[in-house]
Order: sequence, then C-alpha cells, then structure tokens
Amino acid sequence: MPADDLIAAAGPLISQLGGLFYFEAEATAKAGELGLSPFQFYLLGRAGVFGHADASVVHSALGYFNPELIDRRWNAAKAIVPPRDGMRAYLECCAAFGRRHLTGLPGLPAFCVAAEAVRDAASPVGLPLFAGIAAEPLAPDTPGRAMQLVTVLREFRGGAHLLAVVACGLDPKAAHYLSRPDVFFNFGWEPGDVPVVTDEDRARLRRANEMTEQLMAPAFGVLDQDGTDALLHGLRIMRKAIPDPA
Repeated sequence: MPADDLIAAAGPLISQLGGLFYFEAEATAKAGELGLSPFQFYLLGRAGVFGHADASVVHSALGYFNPELIDRRWNAAKAIVPPRDGMRAYLECCAAFGRRHLTGLPGLPAFCVAAEAVRDAASPVGLPLFAGIAAEPLAPDTPGRAMQLVTVLREFRGGAHLLAVVACGLDPKAAHYLSRPDVFFNFGWEPGDVPVVTDEDRARLRRANEMTEQLMAPAFGVLDQDGTDALLHGLRIMRKAIPDPA
C-alpha cells in the first residue's frame, strides 16, 4: 500500500484513538489527586515536555487555543505540579487506559513493532510536542505501550498539520474553526472570536491537509506490507475495543 493511502486510512484512527484517555475517569481522578483541574492536567500532560517554559511557548506548540486561556491555566498548573512530573503521570494514565481496554487483544505486539518503526523514522524537526513525547520511555507491557504509541503518533500527526497550516498562510484559529466548529469554544474562544473565513481560507486548509500527508509520508513509508497490515489492523481492533466517550 502506498504511504499516502496508509496515511489516509490510519490518520483518522490515530486522531480519534490517541486522545480518548485525555479526560476519561482515571485521568480526571489523577488530576484531582495532584490538585489540578482536568484541563490543567491535560496541559501538563501534553506540554510538560517543555518543563517550566513560558506560556507563550506552550501556546506556540498547541496552536489552536486562546493564548489567554493557556497563560492562565498553564501558569497555575506548573505552580502546583512540576511540568515533567505531570507529563509522566499523564502518560501513565494513557498506559492504564490501554490496560483496561486492550489487554488480551490479538495483533497488538505486531502493531507496536510497526508503530515504533514509524515513530523512529519520523523527523522531529519543527515538531516540539512530538519530539518531547517520542523521547519518553514507553510502558513495558503491550496494551499500555500500544496506547502510548497511538498517542505519540497523534502528536506527530497533529504537529505536522499545525506546521502545514502555518506554511500555507492560514491562521490556526481559522483552521480550527473550519475543521472542528463544534468544539471551537472548548478552546477558550468566545462568540466574538469566531473568525470570518473565506474561500481562500478553505483552499489553504485543503493545501494544508495535503501537505500534512506529505510531511508524514517518509515515516509511514518505512513500513513494508506486513508492517502496514499490522499497523492498520491494530488501529482498527483498538477502535472497536474502546467505547466512545460518554
């Protein structure tokens, strides 16, 4: 299977699966145990790889949030829990989520081999969130490791897309509104922040989507047919095994 076909098939599954643990019950409970809100834990979980960075650095990497929201919540969160500690606790929640839903699922060992090959082949240049999480050690058990690998690949895909959006001259806020208007306000924006989008904005988003796949293609292209089959089979059986959020 050509790399672009693999990315077209795997990309949506990676995007859906990789964030399913973000606000689930165990992560929410762990946030409370640490003295954090669920969103503060989410911020530390994803951007804690930067350590005690300024909020502007976090916003530059996450891209789609209202920077005022990031400034308030990031600064409050890192005053409670050291960011890298929060990040590692979040990754453990990811592994625990995998253990609850994926234990005993056939095909996961081969999936892990394929996913690690893609991770190792992916260039981290210009992708700081991916670079940070890809450098972290993975859980030793297969279901925990499989879930963490999906999250790692999600950061790869997300970072490549944000890079492509900027390269195509599209405001990330407009890109986010065009792509996911149903959750736009969940990212700290108010009704007055809704961007006026044009046909040119839509054309730029289409180009950004194409560029995203081009940026990802070398990494996914390292897989042979067996690796491709293992990656897709693993993603598909994981998606069936994990229920949709309530």
